[in-house]
Order: sequence, then structure tokens, then C-alpha cells
Amino acid sequence: MGGDCLWTTGIWNYIYPPRCPVCDGISERGICDACRPQLVYIREDYCMKCGKPLMDGQEEYCGDCGKRRHYFEQGRALFSYQGQVRPSLYRLKYANRREYAAVYGREMAKHLGGWIRRMGITIIVPVPLHPSRQRMRGFNQAELLADELGRCMGLPVDTQLLRRVRRTAPQKTLTGRQRKENLAGAFRTEDRIRQGERILLVDDIYTTGSTADAAAFCLLRGGRCRVYVLSAAIGG
Repeated sequence: MGGDCLWTTGIWNYIYPPRCPVCDGISERGICDACRPQLVYIREDYCMKCGKPLMDGQEEYCGDCGKRRHYFEQGRALFSYQGQVRPSLYRLKYANRREYAAVYGREMAKHLGGWIRRMGITIIVPVPLHPSRQRMRGFNQAELLADELGRCMGLPVDTQLLRRVRRTAPQKTLTGRQRKENLAGAFRTEDRIRQGERILLVDDIYTTGSTADAAAFCLLRGGRCRVYVLSAAIGG
């Protein structure tokens, strides 16, 4: 059985060779050596609440988190949402390059696995799409990221715990206040969250945190849990 699986994987990789999600060139290593320096990894000087990179290393919080409350405990991100990561995530999302998610999921585990373990995460939950939007796109990029991250970390991924019950307007077209109003009542959770659960919400991009807050608020109403947030890239 294992030999058949390896043979099938080899044939699949021959027909559809793995590619770098940045330059789209063939690369067995995921992000190729030439492209890696073009990505801005968030390593130090980040907001202690949402994970946005900070210009001033003496600050603890970004301007947004310094003046508003978030419902999640803490957030982290792999990349700053600038440069070549922007078109890469766009292709993942809108050009059906779903294979990129596996590369980014592994990168998240490699660079942020220590933080995930320190937070005591017990379950990973991808931010859901509305069913109509997922049918139209064919997949949920957050779910693909979560699946690979969970595989690498040995953590369960639950795609049913949180559901999107109202189709919302695209967030990128809205102001901060409009984003919050747009997401009001957009999520619903099943009444089966175990007490003490530490949930890691996974998404592709974090901008203002409105989506993460709406999802976290819903989960907190569903049980006595703690919610953390992890994204592939973060604006700011």
C-alpha cells in the first residue's frame, strides 16, 4: 500500500511538479532560494496582541491594538503583507493555485510552531467561507492552510466547529467600521466547545482584525475557551 502511494505521488509530481509559490518555478523545496529573501518574515518587533510588525522596537502594541479591544488572546503571522507575498496569495485565492497552501502551511509550522506549542493549542479551526462562496471558488484557502499546519504539528483540525451563516461583502472594499458591521452575526458555532479548549483560528490574511474578532467572539460565546489567531500574512 505504501509503495503504491509513493509511486502515485511520484507520477503526480512528474505531471504536476511542485512549484515555488512566489516565482512559480519548479522547486522541490517549496519557496526557492532565490525567492526567499524577497519575503518579509516577521521575526522580531511585532505587536504583542495581533502580531503586526512594529517600526519602533520599544513599543509593545501597534496603533490599532493600543486603542481597541480584541476578542482573541494573541495573534501571530508568518509574513508582512507586502512585496511578492501579495501576488502569491492572490494566485492562491483567485487563480486556483491551492498547492501554494501546503508550502505556506509548512512554513507556518516551521517558523511559528514553537509559539503554537507555548500557547498550548489543542485544536485548529480555519476561518470559514460562506458555503455559496466556497462552492464558487471550489475550496477554502484557510482550510488548506489549516490542514497542512495541523498535519505538521500533529494537531486536530475542525472544519465544522465554526460556520459562516451569512454571506458578507468583500472586506477589502470597506472601512474599519463597515467591516465590523459587515461581519455582525456572520458566524455561528456548534454548542460543543469543550471547557478549556485553546483554539487556533487560521486565515490567509489579517488586516484590521475584524474577521478574527467576529469569529473569536462567536467561539467565546460557544464555550469557555481561549482563541488565538494565526495568518500567513498580516497588513501593517
